[in-house]
Amino acid sequence: MNLQKVTFQNKEGQHLVGRLELPADQHPHNYVIFAHCFTCNKNLAAVRNIGKALTSKGFGVLRFDFTGLGESDGDFADTNFSGNVADLLAAADYLKEEYEAPALLIGHSLGGAAVIFAAAHINSVKAVATIGAPSNPDHVENLFKSDLPEIKATGEAVVNLGGRDFTIKKQFVDDLESKSLPEVAQQLNKALLVMHSPQDLTVGIKNAEEIYKAARHPKSFVSLDGADHLLMNKNDSVYAGEVIAGWAKRYVDIPEISPLKSNHQVVASLDAEDGFTTSMKVGSHYLLADEPTSFGGNDFGPSPYEFVSAGLSACTAMTVQMYVRRKKWPLENIEVHTSYSKTHAKDCENCEADSAKIDTFHREIKLMGDLDDKQITRILQIADKCPVHKTLHSKTQVITTLIN
Repeated sequence: MNLQKVTFQNKEGQHLVGRLELPADQHPHNYVIFAHCFTCNKNLAAVRNIGKALTSKGFGVLRFDFTGLGESDGDFADTNFSGNVADLLAAADYLKEEYEAPALLIGHSLGGAAVIFAAAHINSVKAVATIGAPSNPDHVENLFKSDLPEIKATGEAVVNLGGRDFTIKKQFVDDLESKSLPEVAQQLNKALLVMHSPQDLTVGIKNAEEIYKAARHPKSFVSLDGADHLLMNKNDSVYAGEVIAGWAKRYVDIPEISPLKSNHQVVASLDAEDGFTTSMKVGSHYLLADEPTSFGGNDFGPSPYEFVSAGLSACTAMTVQMYVRRKKWPLENIEVHTSYSKTHAKDCENCEADSAKIDTFHREIKLMGDLDDKQITRILQIADKCPVHKTLHSKTQVITTLIN
């Protein structure tokens, strides 16, 4: 996973801080914006787990702190639900300008209500997923219900939520009460996934039913049975992320990768705009080769020499195990550690010349098992007889022809 800190401005000119998570082995096929729950922040464990599940499936995920929360600028007391929606629009504009417009919005709790409102204003969004979302934003009032009389009488009150004090102003309450989620959901021309736990004690399962009934098709519901509202159990949040990733692929555009075909054992294909990131078909397996970022690559896959080193390591391990199985020796496991470099040849006449350096594979072998010294000595001799080792030591030729 590639994690980057990003900042962008909301409509008030305040800086919002986020984290952009990118897949470890490819460019994202689609971008996602995640809206966290009321008074939470981008670093909630459930948010991170869902993001990782999505990036493992090729999505790029932006999670950020709403105005007045976490690392973002602003005073939470001066915010409201409409401001959260506006922050989501600002996040979408940022992705569009710097990367690619988002295709998927995900919202947790009040963030779920916010993404439904925001999706109506983001043309690039094709799918929306909610987790434990209230069917109306004013459901949040239940969290500070005992303080409502003071808020409405004096204009504000200090409310303790999740062990933290927040100042809630009357304008926040008025804004919540003016928003009707079912009306917006009814007009939402996007695919919708509603996820909710029947055991959610903060936002009851009835809310999921009301959102689902109001929304148009295509719509789906998935029960997060046994989960709490904040998905504190890692298994629940990872599951949610994996389900969203699988569901969303029916609605977002994912470029098809043309299958590589060849009469040879290996084929490598590299487009002009892809830098060093090379698609490969090795036998019946599809892989990526690349160079490290320090060399100008994306580090999406092993480098060519790492592939050669990998072949030597694998061949050594296979050859030794095949030999000891035939001998019935108690070798439980073999590890072959290999790296490649160019080093000075020993006893060279001109050690300062570039030509004095030769290709060198450093190989270390770890053996686990009740082996005696004689067996170990023989195993090391067999390691030098593996086919790839012998190929690297033999005179080879590469015959190149052009395919018409």
